[in-house]
Amino acid sequence: VDRYHEWMQSEELQRLTASEPLSLEQEYEMQRSWRDDADKCTFIVLDAERWCGQACADQDCMVGDVNLFLTDAEDPTLGEIEIMIAEPGYRGRGFGKEATLLMMSYGVRNLGLTKFEAKIGQENEASICMFKKLHFKEVAVNSVFQEVTLRLDVSNQERRWLLEQTNYVEEKSYVELKPPAGVLET
Repeated sequence: VDRYHEWMQSEELQRLTASEPLSLEQEYEMQRSWRDDADKCTFIVLDAERWCGQACADQDCMVGDVNLFLTDAEDPTLGEIEIMIAEPGYRGRGFGKEATLLMMSYGVRNLGLTKFEAKIGQENEASICMFKKLHFKEVAVNSVFQEVTLRLDVSNQERRWLLEQTNYVEEKSYVELKPPAGVLET
């Protein structure tokens, strides 16, 4: 939470994510809701090389996050997806694309999603371009909020493509991957 809070002090990230600065206590409360609410799904994006190599503490391997909102009670097969690569040195290196594909694959396989939407600030050309490369189509522009809505309907062909893009993934829980603090790996 401290690392995330540090990121969100950046005026650039606030602008790109349409976020307001929060106090540290508000950030902890928001993170509790992310953990506990059934209509939100979030994963932290890590630099796997640094993380697996234990070159640094877990929070120092964090580069961003990827989220799904499952808030349309009328359509439980729709997920709103968002990605944030907070560390500037990691932007433009494929982390956002890979994290987005992985989250979409998770949504299709584990949550039964068949449609995705992304709402992106009109000035965030890099994100709009990335989602279009992932087969999303622009469906709306909101001039009041200065936001573009992109959508992907996951046909059988799109599902096959998506699962092919992520077929190298083996799902494991965080607990399986990391020994408890103070325990040496053998």
